[in-house]
Amino acid sequence: MRTHTEQRPAKLTRKGEQTRLRIVSAAAKLMFDNGVAGTTMEDVKSAAQASSSQLYHYFADKQALILAVIEYQNETVVGGQEPMLARLDSIEGLRTWCAFLVQHQRDLECRGGCPIGSLGGELAETDAKARVAVSGAFLRWESGIRGGLRAMHERGQLTADPEDLALTILAALQGGLLLTQIHRDVRPLEITLNAMIDHVAAQTR
Repeated sequence: MRTHTEQRPAKLTRKGEQTRLRIVSAAAKLMFDNGVAGTTMEDVKSAAQASSSQLYHYFADKQALILAVIEYQNETVVGGQEPMLARLDSIEGLRTWCAFLVQHQRDLECRGGCPIGSLGGELAETDAKARVAVSGAFLRWESGIRGGLRAMHERGQLTADPEDLALTILAALQGGLLLTQIHRDVRPLEITLNAMIDHVAAQTR
């Protein structure tokens, strides 16, 4: 029997990859909408239109599926932003990225918060493997932000420490997303991100 650390077979056919992705994608949406605790394997099976044998072929248990969902959200959320993160080496690039984040929340009607942060908040104290996986996603996100700031610093444009500044921006983003979710209003996120950009701009020359 496979353990929960074995997230997928060593090799999958193209059809197998598509089936696995369909299951993970369905699980990610359910967990985003209803939370991890509010999502059962039966719910996932139904949403993905998968049989029990298919579901348990790819995921030995719910924890294995949760880890796959975290990986999926890492690639979707952070990976999807990496082209923009690569252009955070200017105040204009920062403003473009922040405008995208605010508009995305408008499009979602401020529902759900951060897909990665929501998973972390729910699982950090109950699932050590999930906490480490979420931590890895946040570290990747922070690294993407830091890359642009470091480029500005190396050009002599930014006087602040890019390491600390990247972490501050990510923390501000997560707080803004949470308040936006709670209040159903993009204003907390917009104000927080604009304040952070102004802070960066004040430390450039």
